[in-house]
Amino acid sequence: MGSADGPKADETDGDARKARDTAVSERRFRFLVAGYAVSSYGTFLNMVALNLFVYETTGRALAMGLFMAVRLASGFVAGLVVGGLLARFSAKSIMLWANVGQGAVMLVLILAPEGMLTGALMAVSVVIGACGTLFMVALRSSIPEMVGENRRAWANSLSITGRSLAMVAGFASAGIVVSLVGYTAAFVVDMATFVACAVTVALLPIAGGKGAGGPAPKGSEDTEGSEASEASKNSESFESSGGSGAGKNASAAKNGRRWRPVAFIALAAAPGMGLMVALRGVDAFGSSSHNAALPIYSTSLDASNPAVFVSAFWCVWALGNIGAQQVIQRYAQRTGRSVGALGFGYGTVVMSAAFIAAFAGLPLAVTAVIALIAGAADGLTEVAYTSHLQTLPATLRGHAFGLSATFENLGFGVGMILVAAALDRFSPLAVVGWSHGAAIVVAVVFLLRVAGVRRAERTGRAGLRKEEAVEGRPDRGDRDGAEVSGG
Repeated sequence: MGSADGPKADETDGDARKARDTAVSERRFRFLVAGYAVSSYGTFLNMVALNLFVYETTGRALAMGLFMAVRLASGFVAGLVVGGLLARFSAKSIMLWANVGQGAVMLVLILAPEGMLTGALMAVSVVIGACGTLFMVALRSSIPEMVGENRRAWANSLSITGRSLAMVAGFASAGIVVSLVGYTAAFVVDMATFVACAVTVALLPIAGGKGAGGPAPKGSEDTEGSEASEASKNSESFESSGGSGAGKNASAAKNGRRWRPVAFIALAAAPGMGLMVALRGVDAFGSSSHNAALPIYSTSLDASNPAVFVSAFWCVWALGNIGAQQVIQRYAQRTGRSVGALGFGYGTVVMSAAFIAAFAGLPLAVTAVIALIAGAADGLTEVAYTSHLQTLPATLRGHAFGLSATFENLGFGVGMILVAAALDRFSPLAVVGWSHGAAIVVAVVFLLRVAGVRRAERTGRAGLRKEEAVEGRPDRGDRDGAEVSGG
């Protein structure tokens, strides 16, 4: 009796300890998200303030385009190298120095004499673009180590909510800050947000990085096994099926004679992963179209005050995004599951269709509902996509997120160039239609791919059950089964 009671008491203590550890890790992650939201506010504030400052300083719209191009190119390059950095350094150090770098370059801009402003602005574009990508990849790829596998959907949703709120605040206040206190004060505020995030990161114990070879999260001793199990729960086994093999490929790439690009090994880790990242890049291409077309469309609605429609549209979009995050968090908490690969595909279709409809000249009330749907679908796709890549083995996760960031920057950058040229000849509806239409086509291909793999898996499981049933019947070939298995 005593021995029977002992394990029960130990189990109770273990459960209580695990609950405390989970509560502590979630509390720490909330503090990290708060710091991330503050720095994101600075990022969106400087997107507006810096572009206006570049135009005012140079007097040329081409300079604004060059500034954005350099920023995107820096993010593109950072995406290629961040996986290697995470294999050598901790995620905490990368996130810390990414914020320190952004704060430092803003200080350089504030103190730069008038004759060196152009060079300082180019330095800002390089550092902000690269460090933003480094921080984002380090954060997303390390979430499973920070909060555990079972809470990654909740953590992704929380971080996206923080960024969405920061985006609304940054865009809404940029014009007020610049007009009331000037560019220098806006840059000081921007610098302070990066310093605040750096302090938050420095004070918190943050897992991840260095190849993610540290101790696994509590309750998840076998990282690859838990990833595959979790993916299977979410009907995502088309990805997890190659997880263990991908880990072996990564090890062979490190130890073997022939060098192999680890980032592409990550995409080859399972069927459909490369197509998923490609869809993300095409989605970024579509995003460039509505970002470029919104000011033009808004001007056609109200030439005297075009900023009103743009601001209202993004505010309603953000409300839809935040609302979707709340639903996703509750769904993950209640079921322990993430929205999965199908959620990413369907969400991309709905989001792209909603952005196309937003330019169709519908009544403003209907357009507001469409913006709300677009924001909700956008939030769904981001959580599904991020959670899906996080099921990769830890040794490959940083490389996959880095390559994904590269595809997104490439898609958005190429899109901005092509869309800017197309908007001179075609209407915003036409340009957004073919841009997001391309995303819909690729999303449908992706959904067919996922459905095909799931159908094949169901067929395989049904065949296995039938074979097991046959082996259990002496009159239905049990002898042949024994011979086969024995041979």
